Amino acid sequence: MRGQRGYTLIEVIVAFAVLGIALMLLLGTLSNGTRQVRWAADSGRAALHARSLLDGVGIDVPIVAGRSTGEFEDGRYRWSLAITPFVDPELPAAVPDPSGRQLFELALDVHWGEGSPRERLQVHTLRLHEPGALAVLAP
Repeated sequence: MRGQRGYTLIEVIVAFAVLGIALMLLLGTLSNGTRQVRWAADSGRAALHARSLLDGVGIDVPIVAGRSTGEFEDGRYRWSLAITPFVDPELPAAVPDPSGRQLFELALDVHWGEGSPRERLQVHTLRLHEPGALAVLAP
């Protein structure tokens, strides 16, 4: 029986333990990758909704100081839009434009999921309001 070689029970148990730890680390990495892909898809959709909403300001939504809220995709994405007259802190007191044109700041906040900081998109932009100007769409 001296010529027979094999693995002892201890060696087999250690090999299974090492294999189990390696699989656990691999599955954890894959799970994290899946979470990152989902977050990227959600934030991409939020950016598309934000762009769509901001593109309509001045056309579908009048440029008037105030706040409005709403939702996309049956409440999956919630948004809040604040429109305020823009005041440049670098310039002295603003002199009204005789033509009636005024610059507004649009602050859009879109959140989804639990609304944590990672599930939130904030966009700030400026829009010029020209009274009497009509939006003309090409056919």
